[in-house]
Amino acid sequence: SGGSEAHPRHLLYWYAAAWVLFAGAAWTVRKVPVRAAVVLVLAGSAALSLAALSGPPRTSSDMYRYAWDGRVQAAGISPYAHPPAAPELAGLRDRWLFPPGPDCPAPDLRAVGADCTRINRPAVNTIYPPVAEGWFLAVHALSPDGARHKPTQIAGALLAVGTSAALLLVLRRRGDPRRAALWAWCPAVSFAAVNDAHVDTLGVLLTVLALGTSVLPRRGALLGAAIAVKLLPAVVLPGALARRGPRDAARVLVPAVLVIALAYLPYILTSGFGVLGYLPGYLQEEGYESGSVRRFALLRLFLPDGVAAPVAVALIALTALYVMRRGDPDRPWSGALLVTGTALLLTSPSYYWYALLVIALVA
Repeated sequence: SGGSEAHPRHLLYWYAAAWVLFAGAAWTVRKVPVRAAVVLVLAGSAALSLAALSGPPRTSSDMYRYAWDGRVQAAGISPYAHPPAAPELAGLRDRWLFPPGPDCPAPDLRAVGADCTRINRPAVNTIYPPVAEGWFLAVHALSPDGARHKPTQIAGALLAVGTSAALLLVLRRRGDPRRAALWAWCPAVSFAAVNDAHVDTLGVLLTVLALGTSVLPRRGALLGAAIAVKLLPAVVLPGALARRGPRDAARVLVPAVLVIALAYLPYILTSGFGVLGYLPGYLQEEGYESGSVRRFALLRLFLPDGVAAPVAVALIALTALYVMRRGDPDRPWSGALLVTGTALLLTSPSYYWYALLVIALVA
């Protein structure tokens, strides 16, 4: 209860120990025969996922929104139509997500009228794109009554292990399968993908599958689906387009756009431009709006606050252009990693689970 906000030192000591063990294991597996290493990578991925299932989420409350969005959709209501605190949705509330008030101790609970809720930002609409919403609905549909947070965590474990398997498949053809351990055994994956069950992992899996295929329309469709899970995978597009002519670029971009449009269409028909949800408010809250000085920490060390944001945008654009013109088309993940790493380094996001995409690209 309380996670990192209530007991930060507790968590960080164990987290530091996990990273030391991870470094030793990742170094050692380099000397293991490939066939045995493949078994170890998958077994380790499964074992760490099981360990991460042993308790409730520790560093994030996002999964409660996932469970709520799934429940709302199962009732035939667009998740973009109302925030969780809306009286129109009062009939869907249960005592797990909305325990009785009036005492709502932070950081675990927030007040909603006379009750409490585990959902963060209960007064705003959902922020998640449509493929993520489809995932929430699927998890809800397969969850037994009263299962609480476990189905969402189990779904995250399946995605984490599935990404390990996808990396092994790609690396058997194009590299060293033992490198998949960099994802499979990484402590950040156990915490973010399984214990906290962040939906980012679905986007990462789709991105790995996209960059691992040489069939360009399939690559574009998978990247479109990844972007419609969480917008961040859009930064890998320059790597996917590295040294591609206009025709090949269209074979990637057209399927990507079509998948995104088709994913949004049913929600647009019911909610209009409400499908943007809390995204504009989130960008303002997190300090990405024009003139903000809450982000771009690295650049602000030697630049005035007012120019840090435009310089960051320019540097990211130049990096993307460099990758598109000089990147290796046979190793699209290399250019994708350069752009993704540059973007995250310069924008200074608050949430460590954004690094899941970087971890997979490194692997």
